[in-house]
Amino acid sequence: MPAIALHQLERFAVSRGGLFVGRGLKSTQQEDIHNHSDAEEEQFVDLEVEPAVSQDINSRDKFSMAAHLKACGDQHDIFEGVRLHADILKRGLLQISAYVGNNLISMYAKCGYLASAEQVLSELPVRDVVSWNALLSGFCQHGRAQDALYCVECMQGEGIFPNRVTFLCVLKACGSIRATQRGKFVHAEIARQGLLANNIVLGNALVDMYAKCGAFNEAQQVLDELPVQNVVSWTALITGYAQHGHGHQALDCFIQMRQKGLSPNAVTFSCILKACGSLKAVKRGEILHAEVVRKGLLGEDVVLGNSLVDMYVKCGQLVKAQQVFDTLPSKNIVSWNTLIAGYSLHGHGERVLMLFEQMRRNNLNFDVVSLVCVLNACGSIRELEKGKDIHAEVVKQGLSEQLSMLGNALLDMYAKCGAFAEAQTVFDELPVKDVVSWTALIVGYYQHELGVKALDCFEQMKREGFAPDAVTFACVFKACGSIGAVEKGKEIHSEVAFDGSLGDVTVVGSALVEMYAQCGALVKAQEVFDELPVQDVTSWNVLIAGYAQIGYYDIVFDLFNKLLEDGIQPNADTFFVLLNACNGSGLIDEGQMYYNTMNAKFNVTPTLEHHICMVYLLGLAGQFNEAITMIKKLPSSHCFQIWYSLLSACQQWGNEKFAKLAFQKALIAEKRDAVTMPA
Repeated sequence: MPAIALHQLERFAVSRGGLFVGRGLKSTQQEDIHNHSDAEEEQFVDLEVEPAVSQDINSRDKFSMAAHLKACGDQHDIFEGVRLHADILKRGLLQISAYVGNNLISMYAKCGYLASAEQVLSELPVRDVVSWNALLSGFCQHGRAQDALYCVECMQGEGIFPNRVTFLCVLKACGSIRATQRGKFVHAEIARQGLLANNIVLGNALVDMYAKCGAFNEAQQVLDELPVQNVVSWTALITGYAQHGHGHQALDCFIQMRQKGLSPNAVTFSCILKACGSLKAVKRGEILHAEVVRKGLLGEDVVLGNSLVDMYVKCGQLVKAQQVFDTLPSKNIVSWNTLIAGYSLHGHGERVLMLFEQMRRNNLNFDVVSLVCVLNACGSIRELEKGKDIHAEVVKQGLSEQLSMLGNALLDMYAKCGAFAEAQTVFDELPVKDVVSWTALIVGYYQHELGVKALDCFEQMKREGFAPDAVTFACVFKACGSIGAVEKGKEIHSEVAFDGSLGDVTVVGSALVEMYAQCGALVKAQEVFDELPVQDVTSWNVLIAGYAQIGYYDIVFDLFNKLLEDGIQPNADTFFVLLNACNGSGLIDEGQMYYNTMNAKFNVTPTLEHHICMVYLLGLAGQFNEAITMIKKLPSSHCFQIWYSLLSACQQWGNEKFAKLAFQKALIAEKRDAVTMPA
């Protein structure tokens, strides 16, 4: 933020009217598990030191002014802070009291007015380490790590030596930008000065820095060498593991901490719940949830509540996530965004829109995260008009300057809705285009069966110098498969590296297998599958589906058995392919076996698509009474598609009696649910 000029201060001292029109306080709406502060780490934030009493000014005035400035900083009351600044200038306190000056810097820094904090620092007649630490802490607090490190260099250039607070700030800055080597240099200096012996806060900051940088050996070594370990020490390491996606190590660390007799706090629980979410370890998460409730921690900490919602969302337990959300003692924008993002991630677009409207009725201001989730939902359920309304509101509320963040979401929404003219307009107006922008267009063309347009867009993207990523390649291979462009697919295949440079190579590999299988090149599909570095359930599914597509049903069932032998857990898509294969081959007994065991043995809940397959299979076998009995037991017995599948089977047999019944039931269901019969 720009510095506040002297003439503004003087005007503000007379009247507040109109000074900050159009300028809002810098506020952080998104939070994470690091926003907690333990009592010992308050030293990091509180930069006041006991001043020497000056004979030049009234000590009471000095202490009173400093206390008021500290209150303004803590409450982010920039208006009162500016008024005090004007009073300080009128009374000449800045020139005769470094103590007041340092607190003035700290006030501006805490409020996010860092340019004003820098200006005050430059005007101090005498700067000490506390002056610099006040600014340094502000840079760290507001995510400007590089500026913080440069600030330290300037301080040292003036011959001022860092103290413990300086080192804490620098370690925080190093961790936030993963500057491991710089952090090691600071560590060496701290050790040289012998500061670690009796300062657990510095030790914890070192563990935190190394863990955030992913240097876990160094983090563990520092932890092991600490003369005293506390919950903050272990939580720093657990947090690092969780942030870097090492969920199992985070859980191991959590167990070790408890074995040492240390009780987890709210921050620890938030971190370990993140690890449970990444591992989809819902049972462990439920145990931790029960402990959190038992200890009464939810009433104290909204971040912990948000972590619980997020854990259940990541584990796919949306009903449980909603229940936790509904019972949270307090909610903020992050609470709403976490739940909305969960429904969006799992394809519940209608629910996303309902929650968004509910959030607005509660007078909660949405942010970029909210908008991105809602736009994604609009695209997934083809709610073009709603998407246009959101776009209009973005412009109306002056969020256009954030279009660099929202632009790709808008582009994706229009493309998924098939509104390619609007998508192209958004694309052309993007201030910065990236691979995500291009991929959104390509995905839209593919999803609307415009495979040739998708490939043309891909070629144009490359001509303009953008390197495709894993998602781009996966979509392009799907486009090739959809139009049978196997030669083009082979050409693009030659561009793909499986050395990890593309990120998630399993996504690309599965799309390649699917492309060759769709084009009937099963030998090539099998070859690519065999060479995949990781064969996950998706790659198995597309290979099995490829063989089923051309009627090689014996191979389909053999591949399923091999999948189980390799320890792969089948999913809903696997059983959908198997049931379709049974339909194609008329294997009624095998179909019933797969249908009955998918939930009982593999914990896969049958969906509407599975029910339809099974009803159709029974009908094809002429077992119409059994099919009717099964339909009546289903929660989806009123669904149009169920009866339509039976009607199709009746046509195969020429059975007028059951055909008439199926037709009547289908008509009733169609009227009830307003479902259009598929072509």
